[in-house]
Amino acid sequence: MAEPTSRERAIDQLLAKQSIRDALSRYCHGVDRCDADMLKSAYWPDATDTHGTFNGNAWEFADVITASMRDNMLRSMQHIGNVLIELDEDGSHARVETYVIAYMQIEEDGLDKDMLIAGRYLDRFEKRSSEWRILDRLYVMDWNRNDTSTSLWSEGIYEMLQARGKRYPDDPWDQNLPTPRK
Repeated sequence: MAEPTSRERAIDQLLAKQSIRDALSRYCHGVDRCDADMLKSAYWPDATDTHGTFNGNAWEFADVITASMRDNMLRSMQHIGNVLIELDEDGSHARVETYVIAYMQIEEDGLDKDMLIAGRYLDRFEKRSSEWRILDRLYVMDWNRNDTSTSLWSEGIYEMLQARGKRYPDDPWDQNLPTPRK
């Protein structure tokens, strides 16, 4: 078998990096929509996650965090920023640093509170067969901000925006996503 060309190696690296980004997006969707199955699809079954006081199996973390967020948060949105991906020479492992900003809203003492948390996911990804998923994760919090909410839901332009994000399975993604044409 011939050695891959530099172009073929570059294409393989681009495909690997896109697959890793897709897993990061599934993670964020799973957390925000409280969809444990989607969240688990970003991790290998034997993966670990160290996230605040949680330190253990990532699939257990998926069940814990989605239940906690469903019970304690009115809404949330994870936003991925910079993603630094270093692929190992073996072609089946990668070291990944992902900047994330999480917007969350909770009810506390009868008031809606907005929380803004910024940090980084420090991940070790592994490729099995042709799929990349998180093998180990450490969440690092870099800063946060907490305020009384100023959200408007039924005034001005906001009143016209009726499609609102919800938890799984009631989110528009789960209900109204158009199917691709064949």
